[in-house]
Amino acid sequence: MINGFFTMTLWVTKTATYCLLYGGFLALSSLSSAPKTIVDLGYAQYKGNLTFPNAVAFLGLPFAEPPVGNRRWRKPLPLDTARIRAEFHGKVVDATTYPDFCVQGTTGGGDAGGAGTEDCLNVNVYAPATAKPGDKLPVLVYIHGGGYTFGNPRNWPFDHWVHQSPNVVIVSVYYRLDSFGFLAHPDFLADHSLGDLNVGFEDQTEALRWVQKNIHAFGGDPSRVTINGESAGGSSIELHLVAEGQKGLFHAAIAQSVYRTPLPSPTQQVPLFNFFSKQAGCGVGTVSSQMACLRRASVSALARAQDAPFNGSYNAFHPVVDGKVITGLPTASLLKGDFQRVPLLVGACSNETLSGGPIESSLPKFFPGLTVEDIAEYEKQYPVSDFDSATQQQQVATGESELICAREIMGGAFAEKTKAYTYRYNQPNPTSGSPAVGHAAENWMMFLGSNTGFNGTTTFTKMTPTESAFAEELIAYWLSFVRAGDPNTHKLARSPSWPEYTAAKKTRLVLQQGTPDASGSVLESEPDRETERCAFVLSKVLKQQN
Repeated sequence: MINGFFTMTLWVTKTATYCLLYGGFLALSSLSSAPKTIVDLGYAQYKGNLTFPNAVAFLGLPFAEPPVGNRRWRKPLPLDTARIRAEFHGKVVDATTYPDFCVQGTTGGGDAGGAGTEDCLNVNVYAPATAKPGDKLPVLVYIHGGGYTFGNPRNWPFDHWVHQSPNVVIVSVYYRLDSFGFLAHPDFLADHSLGDLNVGFEDQTEALRWVQKNIHAFGGDPSRVTINGESAGGSSIELHLVAEGQKGLFHAAIAQSVYRTPLPSPTQQVPLFNFFSKQAGCGVGTVSSQMACLRRASVSALARAQDAPFNGSYNAFHPVVDGKVITGLPTASLLKGDFQRVPLLVGACSNETLSGGPIESSLPKFFPGLTVEDIAEYEKQYPVSDFDSATQQQQVATGESELICAREIMGGAFAEKTKAYTYRYNQPNPTSGSPAVGHAAENWMMFLGSNTGFNGTTTFTKMTPTESAFAEELIAYWLSFVRAGDPNTHKLARSPSWPEYTAAKKTRLVLQQGTPDASGSVLESEPDRETERCAFVLSKVLKQQN
C-alpha cells in the first residue's frame, strides 16, 4: 500500500508537472508568436504599426543627426544615441506614421518643388510581426529614384512584400535631394569648412552603417544585406558598387533602370553653383561668404533657386566625381574590375527613355560632353532603317545611352567576376494610356499601383487579380534574390527559371503579365544589334561621363 501510494503520488506529481510545463510552453509559444510592435534599439524603443497580421512598419527612425543649420551641405553625422536616450528617458517613441520627406525639387512638369523638410534623415523598417533578435533574416535596403531631385519613400511601401514573404526585413532610406544633397564647388575639396561634396550619397552610406549596427533588433542579419534601387536609386546602387568606403555594408545588389546621368567634376558645376547662389540672393563675394549666406537662407528661398531654369551645361544637381568617395566614372570602374564582388540583378524596361526627341538635340542636352562628331556616329549606329519609325529610332537611341545599356554593361562586368541576372521588363503601366513600357513601369506593379506626382505625392490605383498575380511573381523573384542570392530559389512555382547571364550565353528573363494561374514571363537571348549598340555606347563613356 505504501509503495502503491507513493507510486500513485509520483505519477500524479509527474502528470501535474507535465501539465504545468506544457501549459507554460503553450503560453510561451503564444507569446513568441504574438505580434511584436515595439523594438528596442538599446538607445530607444520604437512602436510600429501592425499593417498586416504578419507585418509591422516602423516609420521615420532617425539614422543620423539632423543636417540643419551649420550642418547644411555637410556629410551626415552618425546618430547621437546618447542624445536620443536622454531625450526620451526610456519612453516608447511613436513610429506609426510616415515622417516628413526630404525637400523636393521640381519634376520638370511645370510644378514647383519645396515641400518637405531638411530634418529628414530617417529610415522606414518593415519587419515580420514575430521577428526577434537572433532570427538572422535577410535584409533589403531600398534607395528611391527621382533623378536625385525628388522622391518620397512613402510612395513605395513594402508592407505587402513582407506580408507575402514574412522572412525578410526591408528598409527604405530618405536622403537629401537636389541642391540640398548635391551642391558642388571645387573649393569644397580644399576647404571642408565650406561644405562637403555628394552629401546625398553620403546620407545613403550612413543609412547602410545604421543598418549594420541596428538591424539585428528587428530580426535582420547585417551579414546578408541586399541594396536595391530604381532610376536614380539604380544609379545610386551602381555608385555604391564602385565607391570607396562601402566594404561590408552590403552583400548583393539589385539595380533597376539605372539612370546613366553624367557625373561632372566639381569644376564643371561652378556655373550651376553661381547661378543657384545668385537666385537665392547669395551671389556676391567669395565662395566662403556665399556659403555663409546660403546657410542662412530659408528653405523656400533655396527651393525657388534650385527650381529656377538654368540653361547651361550640367544643368542639374547630381553626384560628382570628387576623387575621394567617387573616385572615377562608374562605368570606367566597372571596365577595370574595380567593384564589389557581389551577386547582381539588373535590368531595364522595354521602351524607356528620359529625353526622347531628335538625336542631334536630345543627346547633347543630356550628355553635354558629346560632340558633333559623336552625334554623327550615333546616327550611323541608329539608322532609321533599323526601326519601325523615326520615333522608335529616337527612343532607342536616347533610351539605351540614358538607361538601358546599363543592363549589358553591368551584367557583363559582374558575370566575369561573380554572377549576374538580367531582365527586360515588358508590361506597360496600365494607367499610362500607352502601350509602350516606359520608365518606371515596374514601380506601378510592385508598389500597389503607385503613380508619383508633385512634391512627394502619389496616387494608388486598385489592381486587378491578374495584375496582383504578376506583382506577386515579381516580388517573389526579388525576395528570392535577397534571401538566396538567386531569383530561382524561392520563386513561385508557376514562374520560369531565370538563368544566369554569361558572356557565352546572354540570356535574360522577359518579365510580363500572364494570368492569375500562369506566368507570362519568358526567356530571350540578348539581340545581337542591341549588344553591338551598347558596345558603341560603352565606347563613349568618357564623353558621357557616366
